[in-house]
Amino acid sequence: MSDHATDHTTDHTTGHATGHTGVTDRHDNRRQVLYWRLLARLFDPEEQPALESASLAVVEDVGLPPALLDPQTSVDSLVQRHPELAAEFAGLMVPEPAGDDPDGTADEEPGDGRDRAAEVRRAALVAKVLLNVFTTGSGAVTAGQLSRWQSDAGWLERALGCSPGDLRGGRGPGGPQGASPAGSGGNGRTPDLGTPIPAIGPELGALEADLVRRMRLREVLADPQLAARLTPSMSLIEQLLRDKDNLSGVALANAKALIRRFVDEVADVLRTQVEKATVGAIDRSVPPKRVFRNLDLDRTIWKNLTNYSPEEERLYVDRLYYRHTARRTTPQRLIVVVDQSGSMVDSMVNCTILASIFAGLPKVDVHLIAYDTQALDLTPWVHDPFETLLRTNLGGGTDGTVAMALAQPKVAEPRNTVVVWISDFYEWQSQPLFDSMAALHRSGVKFIPVGSVTSSGRGSVNPWFRERFKDQGTPVISGHIRKLVQELKTFLA
Repeated sequence: MSDHATDHTTDHTTGHATGHTGVTDRHDNRRQVLYWRLLARLFDPEEQPALESASLAVVEDVGLPPALLDPQTSVDSLVQRHPELAAEFAGLMVPEPAGDDPDGTADEEPGDGRDRAAEVRRAALVAKVLLNVFTTGSGAVTAGQLSRWQSDAGWLERALGCSPGDLRGGRGPGGPQGASPAGSGGNGRTPDLGTPIPAIGPELGALEADLVRRMRLREVLADPQLAARLTPSMSLIEQLLRDKDNLSGVALANAKALIRRFVDEVADVLRTQVEKATVGAIDRSVPPKRVFRNLDLDRTIWKNLTNYSPEEERLYVDRLYYRHTARRTTPQRLIVVVDQSGSMVDSMVNCTILASIFAGLPKVDVHLIAYDTQALDLTPWVHDPFETLLRTNLGGGTDGTVAMALAQPKVAEPRNTVVVWISDFYEWQSQPLFDSMAALHRSGVKFIPVGSVTSSGRGSVNPWFRERFKDQGTPVISGHIRKLVQELKTFLA
C-alpha cells in the first residue's frame, strides 16, 4: 500500500494522475499547455482564462518569473530584471549535435537520456520569444513599438544561434548573410516547436517591413525624441530613401542621421571582410628592399649551409637573402552597376557601401552606376556611401541598356577590369542587354552577375538570364554580399 501511495501522485497543473512511468506524460502535458496558449494568443489576442492559469502554474513550478507570460513585457525588460535568463535565451533553439545526450537529472526518464523538466522550461522561454515577435497587431505603430519589436526579434535570432539582425538581413553581409552557424552558442538544445533557421529569416524581414509601413514615419521624424528611439534597419532605410524628397527641416535632418548610422554600422561589418584581402600580386621584377624586416632567415641559412665549419661550429654567411614585398602597381578597375528599382534596395545599400570601401583601397579604381529606366553615374561620390544613397531614386522600371551605355566606355583594359552587375535581371530589352554583357565577357572583362535580395530576404532572378549566364560560364552568384566580397578579393589578389 505504501508503494502504491508513493508511485501515484497528481499533477496539479493538469489534474492528471501520474505514476512512476507517468513522469513523461506529466511533462509533456505541461509543454502542451504552454504551446496551446502560444497558439491561442497568436491567432486570438484575447486571454483564455483556463490556459492562462494553467500556464502560470507551469511557469512558477519550473522557477520562471510570471512576467514571462505578459505579452506587454519585452524580452529586454525580462532579462534586465532576471539577468540569469540571458544565457538561456542564447542558442535556445539551436539544433543539438547528433549523438549528444544532455546530462541526466532527477526528472530524467529512466533510459531516455532527456531532461524533461528542462524541456518544459525551454518551452516556456521559446513561447515567450515567439509570441513577442509574431504578434504585431494592427493599426498605427509608434517608434517605441518598432524599437521594442526589433529588440525582441534580436532575441529570437540569438535563440536561433545568430547575431541580432542576421536573419532579417539588416546588419551587414546580408541577411541570413553572415549568420552564425548553428550550434555556435547557447545550450545547444531544440524544443519540440523547432523552426528551420533559413525559413524564418524572410518572415522576420516581412514583419519588420510591415511595422515600418504602419508607422507614421514623418510625424516620428519631426519629433527628435521619437526619432532617437528608432533603430536603423534595412526596412527603415528603404522607407527613408523613398520618402526623402518629401521631408524637410528637422524631419530631414533626423532621416539623414538614421541613414548615416545604418551606413556606418554596415560599413564596419563589410570593412572587416574587405581588409583581409591583399591587393596586388608580388612583383618579382622589382629587387627586394635590403632591410632587416625583409630578411629571409630560413633561406639565408639554407643557401649558406656549405659554409658551415664543424670544427668551429660556426656558419659563415656569404650572401643574405631578402623577401620580395613590392606589389604590382597596375590599378584594378572595378565597375559596379546596381539596379535601383524598388526590389533592389538591399543590394543598392550594401553595394554602395562596399564600393566605397574598395574605393578606399590602394590601386583600386572604382566606378559606380545606378539605374532604373535612366542611368546615373555616381562615381564622383563613391567614397561617401551616405551622399551616394541620398542621390538614388528607388522605384520605377528597369532598362539595363542605359546603364551599359555608361559602363562600356569605362572599360579601358578588359583583362584588368571587373564588372559587377547587381539586378534581378527582369528587363524589357533582355536580348540586347545580354548580348552586350556577353561581349564584355568575351573581351576579357571579369563579369560577375549578382542576383537581387529584397528587404525581407527573398530573392529572385529572371530564369532567362540565369540560364544564359550559366551557359557562358558566369553563373549568377547569390545576393549574399559575403560571396561578392570573396569574388572581388580573388580578382584583386
